[in-house]
Amino acid sequence: MRKFLARALSKLGRLDEAQVKALVKELADENEILESSLHSMTAGVIVMDSNGVISFINRAVKRMIPLLTAEPTDRHYSEVIDDEEILKLIRSSEENQETIHDQEFAFDAPNGARIITCSILPLLLHDEISGSLISLRDVTAKKLADARLRRAESLASLTTMTAGMAHEIKNPLGSIGIHIQLMQKALNRDDVPDGAFFNKNLGILSEEVERLNGIVVDFLFAVRPMDVNLKEHSLLDIINDSMELVRPELEDAGIEIETLFEDNVPKLKLDDKLIKQALLNIIKNAMNAMTDGGHLAIHVFAENDTVVLIIKDDGEGIPEENLNKIFEPYFTTKDFGSGLGLTLVYKIIKEHAGEIQLKSKLGIGTSFIIKLPVPQKDQHLIGWNGESDEV
Repeated sequence: MRKFLARALSKLGRLDEAQVKALVKELADENEILESSLHSMTAGVIVMDSNGVISFINRAVKRMIPLLTAEPTDRHYSEVIDDEEILKLIRSSEENQETIHDQEFAFDAPNGARIITCSILPLLLHDEISGSLISLRDVTAKKLADARLRRAESLASLTTMTAGMAHEIKNPLGSIGIHIQLMQKALNRDDVPDGAFFNKNLGILSEEVERLNGIVVDFLFAVRPMDVNLKEHSLLDIINDSMELVRPELEDAGIEIETLFEDNVPKLKLDDKLIKQALLNIIKNAMNAMTDGGHLAIHVFAENDTVVLIIKDDGEGIPEENLNKIFEPYFTTKDFGSGLGLTLVYKIIKEHAGEIQLKSKLGIGTSFIIKLPVPQKDQHLIGWNGESDEV
C-alpha cells in the first residue's frame, strides 16, 4: 500500500479530481486502520514531536496514568501528564538524550495499586530522530504472579533447608546425648572418675553446642530477608579488595590468578559487603576444587544493560547430575562446610536483581557467570544508524 501511495503522490500533478479523491480516501483509510490498531493495543502509546508536543495518544494511556485534559493532542506533554515522576523522567530523557527502558511507577487505583512501566524511545522518520515514543505497560498482574512464584520458591527452599538443618542437627545432638549418658553412668558408679574425665566430656559438649549454634546462625542468615544497603560502587574495586584478602591463600595453594577487566565498566548499585561475601564464597569453592594448584580467571565486561562477571577455575569440575543441585541448601560433596555457601551466593545475587549461572565439566573446571543490572542513569546514550528499538 505504501509503495502505491508513494507512486501516486509522485504523479499528483497529473491526477484528475476523481483520482485525487481516491488517493485521499486511501490515505484516510490507512490512517484510520493505524489509529484503530494503536487504540486497540493494551500498551499505552504517546507520540511526541521534537518539541515535546503530543501528536497522538491512545486510549490505554488514559487508563494507566492521570491526565490533566481529555483532549491531549497538540499540547506539550507537561500540560497533559499529571504525574511529576513521569514528567521528571521525560525531562531527563530529553536533557541527557538517553533511551529509557521499563522504568517502574506505582499508582493508586480504586481496585488497588497499579504498577506501570514507562519506556522512552526515539521516533525515527526517514532515518532521523523527529520526536519521542513513550510506551506504557501495566505489569501489575505480572508482578503479582512473580511475587507468588517467589513465595512458592521460598517455601520450597525453606522446606529443603529445614530438612537439611534437621539432618545437620541430628549428629551434634546424638553426640551430646551419648556424652551425657557417659557422665550419668560415671556418677552412679562407686568409683567416680576424676575431674579430667568430666572436663573432657564437658569440653566435647561445649564443642557440640557451639556446632549447633553455628548451624542455627547459618540457617537464620539464609532464610531471613537480607538487609541490603545499595549504594553506587565499582564492582572492579570490590573484586580487587576481595582478591587481596585471599591472594596469600591462593598463592600458597599454587593457584595462578588472572584478571581481565574491560574498559568502561559502569558503576552499579551494590551492597559491597554482601557482594564481597559472595565473591569470597565462590573463590574459596574454586580453591577447594583445585587441590593440586591451578588457574583462576576473573573476567568483567559490560553487555547491553548488564555487567557480566565470570569466575572460572580449572579444578576437578562438577558431575552433570549435581549441576542442578549446586545452589540447593545443605548440598555439598565435601566432608566439611555447611553446604550453605553457594546458597547464600545465589540469594545475594538475586537480592541485587541479578542472575547467576553455572557451567562445569568433570576434569576441565567450573565457571560462575553473574549478570548484574546497570542502574537506569547509566544506560547507553541513543546512537542511531537507521534502526529503531522494538516497542
